[in-house]
Amino acid sequence: MTSFLIQNAHAILTGAEGVTARTTSTDIRVEAGVITALGQLSPHPGEQRVDASHGVVYPGFVNTHHHLFQSLLKGVPEALNVPLFEWLQAVPYRYAPYLDDACLEAAATLGMVELLLSGCTTVADHHYLYGQGVHYDPTELMFEVADKMGLRFVLMRGGATRGRTFATDERLPMPTEPFDVLLKSIEQAVQTYHDPSTAAFRKVVLAPSTPFYSCSPDELRDMARFARSLNIRMHSHLSETADYVSFAQTQWQQRPVHWCAEHEWIGPDVSFAHMVHLNEAEIALCGQTQTAIAHCPQSNGRLGSGVAPVQALHTAGATVGIGVDGAASNEAADMISELHAAWLIHRAHKGAGAQSVETLVHWATASGAKLLGLDQVGLIAPGMQADLVIYDMNHPRYGGQHDLATAPVTAGGSPHIRHAFVAGREVVRHGAIPGLDMAELLHKVRRLTSHLRSISP
Repeated sequence: MTSFLIQNAHAILTGAEGVTARTTSTDIRVEAGVITALGQLSPHPGEQRVDASHGVVYPGFVNTHHHLFQSLLKGVPEALNVPLFEWLQAVPYRYAPYLDDACLEAAATLGMVELLLSGCTTVADHHYLYGQGVHYDPTELMFEVADKMGLRFVLMRGGATRGRTFATDERLPMPTEPFDVLLKSIEQAVQTYHDPSTAAFRKVVLAPSTPFYSCSPDELRDMARFARSLNIRMHSHLSETADYVSFAQTQWQQRPVHWCAEHEWIGPDVSFAHMVHLNEAEIALCGQTQTAIAHCPQSNGRLGSGVAPVQALHTAGATVGIGVDGAASNEAADMISELHAAWLIHRAHKGAGAQSVETLVHWATASGAKLLGLDQVGLIAPGMQADLVIYDMNHPRYGGQHDLATAPVTAGGSPHIRHAFVAGREVVRHGAIPGLDMAELLHKVRRLTSHLRSISP
């Protein structure tokens, strides 16, 4: 079913900003996977209908930064109460050598299931486990899982040419690969999977793990030129902790954003995850160049990294998206929880008027889609892709709500999804994913998680 009429919605948030964030329309017509009309609409003869009574409709969320392989690494006890660098040693560095193709497939499936059941229809995954010791093709595997789940999938193809070292770390390093091999692999991924259209189901992004630690400065500049020669976007982590800033200032006597700019890593085709520790000059430069941020508030809170200045970035002109980051530093892959946390965290930090639900939904939909080059996604309007989620308000959590339009975000918790569509194709029906054996998946996940726990040092 890719053509139908959604009727009688209690409220619709469009994903737009300002006065157009809400609409008085109650009905949405979808034809061949595209929204063709909004309003109070009469059904066409024989037209399929979807009942949205007592329901609220949002665009499908766009998750702009994830590490799906971490879905089997939630709540590692040794890393539960430590900051980023110690966490890196205790989780990804510790377990990466033991993550085979079966682990990655189960982790990616579990993460995508979590995302779908929270109203997410597009995921950008920053996968960086490539190189020696990886005896399968993570790229092919990830796209195959996304196809099965019906999600739009953006592979932020990571990797490193040199390993990260820690003075006290006796564990195996993360995998690395020669620079020419990394570039050749990205080019092959682009040729095989990348769709340049603004309504694509598949995209590839060049994404070294970090600009500072994963490659040389010359390689970083060459990566930027290579990506632009392929007409693909770029992504990396930046300024997640104060250590990023102190490293750049000690090593190069520059702030991180300005150093990245000197190495051609800035502009509307560049996004960075986190960007917690920025000064006013860096914020202004990101705004002037329309450099984007994938904001990950729960992970930043969980690791004690701080609160990113996203409102200042947005005001300055930077593009803002929302990301759940890895489940190993979040313990979930839930976009509703991410927006609820962002709504609270920024108010705790800046005051009760600091963040509106409508702005957060915009960042998590239309703005996040723009960050990924998906300009036909993330907005409920004629001509846009029918990536739509109907939240069912017939549950106690939403009882007593005076404004049901904002209730999925303000109430938090596990949302109740009546229907979710990607390009008009139903991917969630009454809180379940058609064709998925949830019991089998969870059994597999428990078995693999126990295995990883037993064999890791």
